[in-house]
Amino acid sequence: MHSLRAVVADDDLLVRAGIVAVINGLDDIELVGEAGSLPELLDVVDEHRPDVVITDVRMPPSHTDEGIQAARRIREDHPTTGVVVLSQHAEPEYVLSVLEGGSEGVGYLLKENVSDLAEVERALRTVAAGGSSIDPAIVSVLVASRQSTPSAIDELSPREQEVLSLIAEGDNNAAIAERLVLSEGAVAKHINSIFSKLQLSEEPAVHRRVKAVLLWLAAS
Repeated sequence: MHSLRAVVADDDLLVRAGIVAVINGLDDIELVGEAGSLPELLDVVDEHRPDVVITDVRMPPSHTDEGIQAARRIREDHPTTGVVVLSQHAEPEYVLSVLEGGSEGVGYLLKENVSDLAEVERALRTVAAGGSSIDPAIVSVLVASRQSTPSAIDELSPREQEVLSLIAEGDNNAAIAERLVLSEGAVAKHINSIFSKLQLSEEPAVHRRVKAVLLWLAAS
């Protein structure tokens, strides 16, 4: 297991100190920088090029969605850096925003679970490796907001499950078509069928993909 270089961002010094203590308590994870605002975080990431960032969802300058903005910017500028966004509450709209650009290399955890060292380490290593890590409480909230349940995944055909697994990896339709040696039209038909079976047909386009990924993660 190789060592990871991490950056922590939170404007609350006590909270940040707690997260830093958690990071320092993990084997093979090295803290290389800290930040207290979005601009500072982006500068620290540019300077240190960490493997993973763990950031509060709300920071200066506006205390709204700086963590989400950071995840998007870091994914664009440093695609090999994973980002775990921390939140005080289970806020599905935020996790949907985090994942709308793709699910690769991003995570979303509740602050109440930061004391779980194993969970934090798993999340950091998963996103650093390009995967997704979503707090189960968030998945539960999203699942509860719709009539179907995670067992709806079982209704998908083997090919549909294969397509959904590639969506979960962050692939777009063209990439899925190439990997499965299918036409993009065939991929689109499979995806529409997935949305229908998961009762996501009436959701906005981006949210359909993200909720389908969350259900896939919940059933994995």
